[in-house]
Amino acid sequence: MPLYRYKAITQAGVRVEGTQNAQNKKEIIELLRSNNQLPVSIDEVTVANQDLDLFASFQKVHTKDIAVFCRQFYTMLNAGVTILSSLDILKQQSESKKLKKVVEEIYESVQRGTTLSESMKEHPKDFPELLINMVAVGEVTGNLDEIMDRLATHFEKENRMANKVKSALIYPMVLLVVSLSVVTFLLVFVMPTFVGMFTSSGVELPLPTRILLGFSNTLVDYGIFIFIGLVGAVFGIKTMAQRPKGKLVVDQMKLSIPVLKGVTQKIITTRFTRTLATLMASGVPLIQAIEVISRIVENTVVERDLLHAITDLKKGVSLSIPIRDMGHFPPMVHYMLNIGEESGSIDDIMNRTANYYDEELDTALTRLVSLMEPVMILVMAVLVGGIAVAMVMPMFDMIKTVNG
Repeated sequence: MPLYRYKAITQAGVRVEGTQNAQNKKEIIELLRSNNQLPVSIDEVTVANQDLDLFASFQKVHTKDIAVFCRQFYTMLNAGVTILSSLDILKQQSESKKLKKVVEEIYESVQRGTTLSESMKEHPKDFPELLINMVAVGEVTGNLDEIMDRLATHFEKENRMANKVKSALIYPMVLLVVSLSVVTFLLVFVMPTFVGMFTSSGVELPLPTRILLGFSNTLVDYGIFIFIGLVGAVFGIKTMAQRPKGKLVVDQMKLSIPVLKGVTQKIITTRFTRTLATLMASGVPLIQAIEVISRIVENTVVERDLLHAITDLKKGVSLSIPIRDMGHFPPMVHYMLNIGEESGSIDDIMNRTANYYDEELDTALTRLVSLMEPVMILVMAVLVGGIAVAMVMPMFDMIKTVNG
């Protein structure tokens, strides 16, 4: 069935655009008129444009895009613009091709009478569960603009946290790649040249040089197979880590390894406290809030324990008790949560706690990078220095032979 892109004008004089599958243009005209819209132009989408749409379908909606989407949505709703008109504006000015395509589909769905939250549920891979649930709450309570404002702030902070983690990993990864590249170059291209010179001179190679020569010959003869094996191993580990049991093991390691434990704990704490504050401030019941949070902390171990905590909540136990017993959160979270429960201001207390751990996370990441930098430099120095020494040692034997 052909895909058509149309432009029309509503009875209120608002210009709308969209795409729709139909047998012919006449069917599009009838659809628009049934929605009290006057067609302006209807064009069939060419194969080239469909290919671009297909390419966009493989792209991902990033947290930054969601934050901008919520902020712009809030601004328009707060100014009195309708949901449908807001979606129309958003799909035209979105810089993300993927988000633009998704918003177009949501616009068409809302135009047919579906609620905004139900339309978003049709795109679970593009919109976070938190966003969908909060929009549903906003539709029921009638304060969707306030909900969008809170969500915009939430995802802006999530984006900043993600950028901090990525920035912290860039330098160590660059050092690792450079180290491996230098070592590979020396073993594959430099080492054979020196060995050929040593062999022709009849000098017996020292043990370190012979060991290094073995590595060099292995890389030269079987380098392509080693590379394929490493790629296969990485792919296999990644695949296993995505399965429930494998992911559980990986997430448990993140909470156990001394170097990673502190950073992982602060990331989970920041995400838990900030999301709980956002949900509670929007009027979401506590049990429902914990169910949502359990699916967005991105750690299966913590998710499992949060779901177990729901059983205690249904029995009337305060949330601070199971949070304390889990052992995944710093003691401060338990005490602050207890204060929030007693004072009836969980949202405000958790928001302050989230801001505190934002700074703690920044400090922890800075320390981690400061620790990794000298370690990576030391490893690189040892590897390159060891190779250099192994190649220089036979030269001394050659000099002794010539002098003798």
